[in-house]
Amino acid sequence: MEQRLLGRTGVRVSHQTLGAMMFGTMGNTDRAECVAMVHRALDAGITAIDTADAYSRGQSEEIVGEALVGRRDDVVLATKVFFPMGKDPNLRGGSRRWIVRAVEDSLRRLRTDHIDVYQLHRRDPDVDLEESLAAMSDLVRAGKVRVVGMSATAPDWIVEGQWIAERRGLVRVRCEQAQYSLFARRIEAHVLPACRRHGLGVLTYGPLNGGFLSGKYRRDEAAPADSRAARPGGVPTAKWDRERAEVARKFDLLEALEALAAEAGLTLLELAMGFVQEHPDVSSVIIGPRTPAQLEAALAAADVRLDADLLDEIDRLLPPGTDLDRADSGFTDPELEDPGTRRRRSG
Repeated sequence: MEQRLLGRTGVRVSHQTLGAMMFGTMGNTDRAECVAMVHRALDAGITAIDTADAYSRGQSEEIVGEALVGRRDDVVLATKVFFPMGKDPNLRGGSRRWIVRAVEDSLRRLRTDHIDVYQLHRRDPDVDLEESLAAMSDLVRAGKVRVVGMSATAPDWIVEGQWIAERRGLVRVRCEQAQYSLFARRIEAHVLPACRRHGLGVLTYGPLNGGFLSGKYRRDEAAPADSRAARPGGVPTAKWDRERAEVARKFDLLEALEALAAEAGLTLLELAMGFVQEHPDVSSVIIGPRTPAQLEAALAAADVRLDADLLDEIDRLLPPGTDLDRADSGFTDPELEDPGTRRRRSG
């Protein structure tokens, strides 16, 4: 499998990364099967694994740690911190207090003495970014973390993070994790250019747009019983509401994309994976299989290349730099989500 540079870190990663979000109660509860999937991915040439403490409340990290016994040095291992890990309001977020505790928990679950890429799963709006980056810088200097990353970050905060590091003598953020697919191209406008300018590696997630681009969902058919759309609490309801114009538009475009794929001798899934893998700013595409069959389908698309004519056809159907559905957005704009930020107080 092709090995690509993670920005200007000097670290190389396979152009597919095994995402472990579906390992544990959030997806696949068969621990042995999940471990076997990790081994299969490594044997296929994958050299990067991405997880997070919040995935199944630590179970994903535990499964990955078990699977990597004896193979840890073969993997660029990434995990994240931010989302709640308990009812205590301090067991979450981007505070120094939580980060320095959370990393120890992750190291224990992963059975390792260091994390290759430690990422803020989201920027904490209640914490100065400098506070979070200072804590993560200390972890790098202590040898517990190699590279600092962020996830689902608005472009202005990607740049702000670089400025903070320069002004305060902190370790720079060197990696961004962002949602990217045929249906979610927003990052092409500003996120990817910002990462390119500042030398950040880019890990992308959601290449199949929650399964829409796998071919499993049909306009006039109920979602498969074992699919993410049908599992209680699997995804936000709006994403699958067929009465919404955005979802109807996806079904319209799926027919056109399937026709393009067939003409090129590809499946829809291969077209979707090939599209994301083709972007020169993408270091690695995170695949997040729940089952061995899903893993094999993703691995089969690893060598797919799309030519310029096919990419031009895709651009005509799906304009560069745009998302089809706001519900797919990888990051939110607090200034738009909170009415209080744009309304003058009376009196």
